[in-house]
Amino acid sequence: MVPITYYLWLAAMLFTIGLAGVLLKRNALIVMMSVELMLNAANLTFLAFARQFDNLNGHAIAFFVIAVAACEAAIGLAIVIAVFRTRGNLELEQANALHE
Repeated sequence: MVPITYYLWLAAMLFTIGLAGVLLKRNALIVMMSVELMLNAANLTFLAFARQFDNLNGHAIAFFVIAVAACEAAIGLAIVIAVFRTRGNLELEQANALHE
């Protein structure tokens, strides 16, 4: 059986990589993928604790996080496609004025 600390370290590394992608990258698709990576790290933490304490609440929370992530990805991708069609690029700095 794998100790819970391994799962938590992996989740911390995934979350750190996702946070770095959100803070450092300017491409909207990269930022969206980084947010998804952060949500998956949170899911891994929920599932690790659920396994540790033999409780199904972590699985239920992870299921809802996956549903929210799917909705976020669909809406975010629609916004990215709309911005790309109007502006021609996906740089976040140039898409800050969506009211035009």
